[in-house]
Amino acid sequence: MPRDVINGGSASLRVTRRLGIAPREREHCSNAGNCPDVFELASGDFAIIGEDVSHELELPADAGRSESERAIVVPRAVLLAAMRDLSGSI
Repeated sequence: MPRDVINGGSASLRVTRRLGIAPREREHCSNAGNCPDVFELASGDFAIIGEDVSHELELPADAGRSESERAIVVPRAVLLAAMRDLSGSI
């Protein structure tokens, strides 16, 4: 069930666009249903799909995550492609 509240405010979780290229177009992604991805939401926030490493990641002393947050890994190429899409719209 989607959450209606993000960071204390109301936000739409509707995807408005993908940032970067579609999984099926990536060299190292053979299964498009199980690949990292980056999306811009109607609220202006971002949703990122990646491997959950919450319990393995050693965070610096001045960082932390709440029980409802997850630390994920996104391949460098996926994030760089997303950044290229954002560079003209910032």
